[in-house]
Amino acid sequence: MKWTKLSLRTTTEAVDLVSNMLSDFGIEGMQIEDNISITEEEKKEMFIDILPELDPDDGTATLSFYIEDTANLGKTIEKVVKGLDELSEYVDIGEGTISTSETEDTDWINNWKEFFKPFRVDDNIIIKPTWESLDEVREDDLVIEIDPGTAFGTGAHETTKLCILGLRKYLNNTSKILDVGCGSGILSIIALKLGAKSALGIDIDPNAIEATYENAKVNSISKDDFTIISGNIIDDGKVQERTGLEEYDIVVANILADVIIPLSGMIKQHMKPEGLFITSGIINTKKEEVKEAILSNGFEIVEINEMGEWVSIIAKC
Repeated sequence: MKWTKLSLRTTTEAVDLVSNMLSDFGIEGMQIEDNISITEEEKKEMFIDILPELDPDDGTATLSFYIEDTANLGKTIEKVVKGLDELSEYVDIGEGTISTSETEDTDWINNWKEFFKPFRVDDNIIIKPTWESLDEVREDDLVIEIDPGTAFGTGAHETTKLCILGLRKYLNNTSKILDVGCGSGILSIIALKLGAKSALGIDIDPNAIEATYENAKVNSISKDDFTIISGNIIDDGKVQERTGLEEYDIVVANILADVIIPLSGMIKQHMKPEGLFITSGIINTKKEEVKEAILSNGFEIVEINEMGEWVSIIAKC
């Protein structure tokens, strides 16, 4: 199916009023492009470390939306133009121009799958998408099947690889694992496949919980060995209570520097004495900041590993 994309050039001052006007016309799914930098608070809420470089803010914005019914395209544009004229009496709408283009109806949710292929993390750990097949498997290969859905965690990212290598090095068959920000469940699943005794996964994203349960089932992980909790362990007392005190030999957290820093201040209560804290998701520009936080919260740093621009810090209680 083909859609018509309408792009409306306006000002950042008027974009909220224009959006409200379009909503009143029954138009949904609008996209706003501008060069306004997000605040530090917004950055934390979005769970991102690296921001795209923007051109200087010139006060302009482009608001785009899509129309399926091309038969009424002319009437829609006429209605929008009239609405802009009315708004221009109260606010600077800028150019107020509308351009159109045609686009295919695309399955954005699933199209990324064509780029996710089986790969080796280590000598004998293979991450395989559930929808792909393997041409060659060695006798000692450990094959992990993953469908992350809309959650984070295919295993291909450097941060995930760093955590997998840390888990492989330090866990044993008595290890109890706490996976904070479990995403697709990939780290817990690999830990259990490598011989860990049990794992508890925690994530604030409901999509992650669903994806983790599905991936555990595909990899024949028993619910007796793997529990999943939805919530924020940093500030949710009920989640902290369910997690338990001095329970875990290894805590693994592949999140972001700005989350690892406060996490390092409260996670020790859930760890056994001499327990290990395996962290990644740390961009190299935040390495020293995270290192300082971990040390100031009473941990001893065991090792620091880097892959590309990303850092993993492994620390001991």
